[in-house]
Amino acid sequence: MTDASVDAIDALLPQTQCRRCGYDGCRPYAEAIAAGETDINRCPPGGAATIDNLAELTGIAPKPLDPECGDASVAKVAFIREDECIGCTRCIQVCPTDAIIGAAKQMHTVIEADCTGCELCVPACPVDCIDMPESTPETGQPLWPPQRPIDAERAARARQLFEARQKRLNRRTTRKRRANRHEATHDAREDAAATSAAKKSTIADAIARARAKRTQRQD
Repeated sequence: MTDASVDAIDALLPQTQCRRCGYDGCRPYAEAIAAGETDINRCPPGGAATIDNLAELTGIAPKPLDPECGDASVAKVAFIREDECIGCTRCIQVCPTDAIIGAAKQMHTVIEADCTGCELCVPACPVDCIDMPESTPETGQPLWPPQRPIDAERAARARQLFEARQKRLNRRTTRKRRANRHEATHDAREDAAATSAAKKSTIADAIARARAKRTQRQD
């Protein structure tokens, strides 16, 4: 597997980051295809057109969409019923492109242009206040997943947002690990100091008892 082959496969995917393929995003799915670890027919948002494109690129015979991954997606954009939102931030935490904005205990809303219709926010909402209406020109909602063939500009934007989010989460994880290591080291030093003091006290007590016994025998 080479980065070039992964890049070529990833470029054909819609970048919805919906995980319906069984992987944690389009890039991991592309890596698995390039490594021969999975089939090319596991992307519902891409549908038959993406399968055909992947087949042409990889030389693998096209096949119907794997029913295990669900039906081919209809273009959707998340919509939060704001008067019912309790501001729990759970939808924000799972959105792969940071398309939901808001703060704890504050109303949330969706940046429609950046929503990929992945639907990951729907099961995350504890009060079930997120709908996934179909996107149509009549409603003014942006079409996503884009009409086939895949809109390269929209896909590139979604990829950029997803990667930026992943980098931010990785930095946060790294900082947390460093903080945990520092705390663990500090605790270990305190434990060592306490243990050392206890050992010194025990030794001093033993020496004192030994001296007292010698003094008694001499008397």
